[in-house]
Amino acid sequence: MRQWRLIYDLPAAGSWNMAVDEAILEAVGRAAQPPTLRLYAWRPACLSLGYGQPVAHIAHQNLAQFGWDLVRRPTGGRAILHTDELTYSLALPIDHELAAGSVLESYHRISQALLLGLQLLGVQPTTAPPDTSPPADTGPVCFETPSPYEITVAGRKLIGSAQVRRKTAILQHGTLPLTGDLGRIVDALTFADEPQRESARQQVRQRAITLQQVLGLELDWSSVAEAMRAAFVRTFAVNFSPTLVSLSDLEHTRARQLQSTLYADSGWTNRR
Repeated sequence: MRQWRLIYDLPAAGSWNMAVDEAILEAVGRAAQPPTLRLYAWRPACLSLGYGQPVAHIAHQNLAQFGWDLVRRPTGGRAILHTDELTYSLALPIDHELAAGSVLESYHRISQALLLGLQLLGVQPTTAPPDTSPPADTGPVCFETPSPYEITVAGRKLIGSAQVRRKTAILQHGTLPLTGDLGRIVDALTFADEPQRESARQQVRQRAITLQQVLGLELDWSSVAEAMRAAFVRTFAVNFSPTLVSLSDLEHTRARQLQSTLYADSGWTNRR
């Protein structure tokens, strides 16, 4: 079995979560660390923007009112409100077999473990077909429409993922909402008027779903994380080393640097 690293992380601020993902990506890319699966959560709740998403989509006053953070991801896509969820990130060397080919091809491979993880929890998920393309009027919310190979249940998105590729490694991360009202995200976004906001809220609720809604019961974060761990082991025949369970000192230092100079910096967050 191939040796990977598994990190269970405590809930953290959005700028720290993105900085850690990037630090791991760099370490895996220079072969200082093995392929790494990281499972984590967010505190406080945080709205993340896609790499190229306009900051004009954000209702900053509302964010402040709710006490929600704001961060810009290194990956593409649209806005996600991170709360009541399990987030995964997977960093692989660029020459790893799971990273081979196009982004969609690697999406498809990685999605097999996500599908199995949900099946172990009692879910019968599917993946969006490879020819899925967002409609022309796609709004600012990531969970409005499934992208190719993203995970759905009865046509509603359950796991949304995004990927970034560098010269030496790839990072794919995604979110599995466990519970709560997915329509809350529209309170952090700008709309022409309140009827448009409420219409968007209902659209998100109709097109996306939480794990609790699927199962009819609420599972704790640890139970879901364990199912995902088991699924990656079984799908990819990997062994998670018991001695590699946290960031190295170099990764931790690099994450602190990335947090202060990039992900917590307003110049990065508000750059578009």
